[in-house]
Amino acid sequence: MRIILFHQYFLGKNDPGGSRWNEFTSFFSKKARFKTEVIAGNIHYSTGEKILPNTWYNTELVDEDITLYRTWTYSGYNSNFLGRLIGYISYTLSSLLKALFLKKPDIYIVTSPSIFVGISTIITSKLKKVPFIFEVRDLWPESAVATGVLNNKFLLSILYWLEYQLYKYSKKIVVLTPAFKENIEKRFPEFVGKIETITNGADFSIMNRENKRNELRKKLDWENKKVFTYLGAHGLANDLMQIVEAAKIFSNNEKVLFVLIGDGMQKKLLKDKATEYNLKNIEFIDSIPKHKVVDYVNASDICVAILKKTDTFKTVYPNKVFDYMSCKKPVFVTIDGITRDLIENANCGLYAEAENLNQFKSAVEKFIKMSDEDLKILGENGYKYVKEYFDREQLAEKYINLIKEASNA
Repeated sequence: MRIILFHQYFLGKNDPGGSRWNEFTSFFSKKARFKTEVIAGNIHYSTGEKILPNTWYNTELVDEDITLYRTWTYSGYNSNFLGRLIGYISYTLSSLLKALFLKKPDIYIVTSPSIFVGISTIITSKLKKVPFIFEVRDLWPESAVATGVLNNKFLLSILYWLEYQLYKYSKKIVVLTPAFKENIEKRFPEFVGKIETITNGADFSIMNRENKRNELRKKLDWENKKVFTYLGAHGLANDLMQIVEAAKIFSNNEKVLFVLIGDGMQKKLLKDKATEYNLKNIEFIDSIPKHKVVDYVNASDICVAILKKTDTFKTVYPNKVFDYMSCKKPVFVTIDGITRDLIENANCGLYAEAENLNQFKSAVEKFIKMSDEDLKILGENGYKYVKEYFDREQLAEKYINLIKEASNA
């Protein structure tokens, strides 16, 4: 079975960020001997930096069954919305050219965002008469509207039209949450029966490594502190200013430390605001390789997942939450909807309403008062829950069966 995957943000080895497809393609190889060719962009979605030198195409053999092609992408991706739009379109065009010259696969898979890459998939699918699976990792363009990134009516009409075309021509639609499925079926009832839910999950082979908690806490001078850690993108959708404002509230408590690990468009603004407030209880750490993420999670006391307040984000499962749970860490979320339900059903942490500093403050105070044993129990609860329902190896097996069905293999 040969697969061509369109994924603008596919990570390189040890790159920081969401690694859903790095892990899936690895599982495909190990479990089913699927061969996957990945067509990815040349700009890292979090840092906005070039991954490889400025050439049109680069090829990397990830392992014997996974080949990665990096195609040219506009380098101003993280500068502003226009730069990001040009980045999306440049990848769409370069990935299309690359796909046309690759050997015909058994199936194409395209994963959004961005939705523009659907153009490449539809064209190559029709020309080569090969079916494709459309994976919705983000409800585009709805999420762009919800975060205030996009409000141009003409561009929105094009994007909604493209969204419909992708649903129409795909053999299967994969969504990451039950809420995504409900949203699409409500708006497009003609696609009921075509949609499968394959959520994000935890890769226990990565997260269950040797615990270096004490060693790293000593190195980072985190000993004798209650450490609240956020890992991930620092963008508009994440609205991490809430953490900076919370740090200001607890600025006189030497036992509380807020740590933000990652990169993105808002990082400079966040650091400038922390400097303006003269905060000593907040640290900014640059993006770290995926294989080291587990060390920082283990070294933390409470791990944080936070997004802007909008109804659209009530439908998402941030992958970082599963990573936190798989490391047996209590989780603090400001994401209502299914993520809040996840935390409450697992009994593994606390929720505070996004952009509500009083609730944020109250939740932090509750965590501060918890004993080490209390925090340990929350972490154990989360681990047991994610192990039962969100093991990525089991999810990969579900994907393998779906691919076989969609390609009529």
